[in-house]
Amino acid sequence: MEYLDYTEWFRTRLSQLRMDAGVSARDMSLSLGQSESYINKIENRRTLPSMTGFFYICDYFHITPQEFFNPDAQTPQKTNELLHELEKLTPQQTEHILLLVRDLTGE
Repeated sequence: MEYLDYTEWFRTRLSQLRMDAGVSARDMSLSLGQSESYINKIENRRTLPSMTGFFYICDYFHITPQEFFNPDAQTPQKTNELLHELEKLTPQQTEHILLLVRDLTGE
């Protein structure tokens, strides 16, 4: 069984989500009510957030902790946004979107 370094994975995931959101580490830190170097310190292996800090990070990205740790969810913020928009569609429109997604994923 292969060992996964979860602390490194956490830092990589945080960085990926932050870049996908198009926000700087400094701006995210300040938005979380932390010092301007807070996120930078996490991403650069100097610290890890507390559990409360982690929940604030998830709230910042509008994702759940489960979505944060789901390696199959490459862009959970966009997935949530897409789901919100899909709820506005008619059943026929939803079926068309489903067929399009299946075509794109090869399923």
